[in-house]
Amino acid sequence: MKLSYSPTSPYVRKVMVLLHETGQIEDVSLENISTTPLAPDAALLPNNPLAKVPALVRDEGPALYDSRVICAYLDDRAGGKLYPTGSRRWDTLTLEATADGMLDAALSMVYEGRMRPEGKQMPEWVEGQWSKIERACAALNTRWISQLSGPLDMGQIAVGCALGYLDFRHDARNWRKENDALADWARRFDSRASMQATAPPAG
Repeated sequence: MKLSYSPTSPYVRKVMVLLHETGQIEDVSLENISTTPLAPDAALLPNNPLAKVPALVRDEGPALYDSRVICAYLDDRAGGKLYPTGSRRWDTLTLEATADGMLDAALSMVYEGRMRPEGKQMPEWVEGQWSKIERACAALNTRWISQLSGPLDMGQIAVGCALGYLDFRHDARNWRKENDALADWARRFDSRASMQATAPPAG
């Protein structure tokens, strides 16, 4: 299999952590892709018309894209342990959706500063996106902390990668403030070998 990849993409990181946790990292080769909404990488388009990473090329069918689809596929390939069955499955999927929503908001903030001309940027838009993240962190700190502390699942991986991206791109905003339980969980989760192996490059 071949994974269209960027070392700073938190969506790619979700896939990479799963590959490490399920023992599939040697089954995938990486194709480094540089793509933005304004400058899509032509090499990516045959595998994802949306021009986003990650995209997974496989032998038995068309390429898969969207990190949630790829993660579900790879987990199934490994025996289906990170998406539990029964009622806990819906909690896991909701956690993953929450984490991906945080990433969508955090990436939107980055693009606002990097892609939009300075005179057309909207500080109100940026703050609105950060408000989504603040509300999500508060919910994770209270409603979801017991789920995060349970057996490893894809919801935990997604949240760990989302919080890692906040540290990487928005550290000055200090998501840990008033979220002590979540901060403690993140510190422990970030010590996993899979998270250490997939940390974005410094600088």
